[in-house]
Amino acid sequence: MMGPAHSLSGAAAWMGAGAVAAGVGHPMPWPTLVVGALISSGAALAPDLDHHAATISHSFGPLSKAACKIIDAIAHATYNATRGRHDPRRTGGHRTLTHTAVWAALIGTGCSAAAVYGGRWAVLAILFVHMVLAVEGLLWRAARASSHVIVWLLGAFSAWVLAEVLDDPGNGKAWLFTQPGQHYMWIGLPIILGALVHCVGDAITVSGCPILWPIPIARKRWYPLGPPKFMRFRAGSWVELKVLTPAFFIIGGASALGALGILG
Repeated sequence: MMGPAHSLSGAAAWMGAGAVAAGVGHPMPWPTLVVGALISSGAALAPDLDHHAATISHSFGPLSKAACKIIDAIAHATYNATRGRHDPRRTGGHRTLTHTAVWAALIGTGCSAAAVYGGRWAVLAILFVHMVLAVEGLLWRAARASSHVIVWLLGAFSAWVLAEVLDDPGNGKAWLFTQPGQHYMWIGLPIILGALVHCVGDAITVSGCPILWPIPIARKRWYPLGPPKFMRFRAGSWVELKVLTPAFFIIGGASALGALGILG
């Protein structure tokens, strides 16, 4: 899928997670619901850091462009080192390592650890990166018409304000993980969810996605998982624009109402 649809799917997925959490007795404070949705929205763009033309590769100027080259090289090397006899040869790392559940878990766990042990500045850094990506994905028309500096300033301002809101007692920094020293441990969850939703979104396109690597499927280590071919579509097609995008709005909105206890 394209960047805006990925971002919308990430936000909708976290709203859905909020509704589920409320249903099992762990309702999210509204700041956790909102911040988590924005983080998941940004995280849903992150797996494409292995592609030089993706939104994320241009979001942070030379820094993200350099990171893109490094991640692509690491992904390509990992693919070559672990591919089986039936996996095709590749010239790049796009849709390999960063498009797996393993990568999503590592990134999310790493961010949770950074938030817990790195303190406020680590939290601000995580929020800043994902707020910038959320702006690039959800407000993509405005972002493309603006300079990177304006998007970065908006991301920095949003990160600071949201961190202040979350820090107020009862507003969500201790949601789900309530023991001393566990504040913001939940912050990796929307990152994992956003990355996984990205993979699912790519899996239903023509190319599929090796989300279950390194589990061998059909004698392939990097099996491009997806539905039957006739159910897949091309990224940017009418299915994505006219069907999935409105569905993400509806699902996300209904889930948000459920998460806040307004429905039922």
